[in-house]
Amino acid sequence: MTESARHTRGYSLLIAIAIAIAGLCYSSWLLEFVLPIDTDPVNDFLSELDAEGKPYREVFGTADKLVGLLLIPAALGGLLVFRRRRLTTIGWVALLCFGASTIADTLFPLSDCDPGTNACGSGLFPQLHQPHALTSTLAVTSIAVAAFAFSAAAFRYRRWRILREFGVAVLVLGSAATIWMMVADNLSGSYALGIAQRIQVGAMSLWLLALAAAVLVEGRELTTRQ
Repeated sequence: MTESARHTRGYSLLIAIAIAIAGLCYSSWLLEFVLPIDTDPVNDFLSELDAEGKPYREVFGTADKLVGLLLIPAALGGLLVFRRRRLTTIGWVALLCFGASTIADTLFPLSDCDPGTNACGSGLFPQLHQPHALTSTLAVTSIAVAAFAFSAAAFRYRRWRILREFGVAVLVLGSAATIWMMVADNLSGSYALGIAQRIQVGAMSLWLLALAAAVLVEGRELTTRQ
């Protein structure tokens, strides 16, 4: 193995590890079933776990910050280490935006509000009332773009079998949960939005783990050809 090949394999391993740890950190919401937290997983949104004044806000906020701090350099590394193609470039840039948006989520936590007022974010543009709603929207949109871009690349370039199979299955699951949330949020009554969001976020974490595995395989294949 050449010196260049060893460097490529080493960089790809670091990128894969960073993405995998980020995926695990993004599933920190599972701690709500372990820590003494008074939440209703069926109806409560995950943003309430690190909202202002919550007892374990630092735990969940730190986990989200780690996600961003890991994914930003990982995305930059992906752009530098691997061959640049249109779809993968879009994917890496979107992943970087997801990392930045996740950090912004922690900097603008959900604030306490009265559900009967516009301060809670009701109305046509809730983002104007709650900055956290905007950062969360940017985060979900960014990782959705990344997932679709990498999935399309996996089929177009006939690479990353794990993204073509497991990754797509997770993407479909997350998309179904997102549609569930978008439709139910505009209907009167309770439609278990908390469960829908937990499925959505859980799918994001699983997809990040799939991407980490794909990056690891890509690094090995690149060094084999060198």
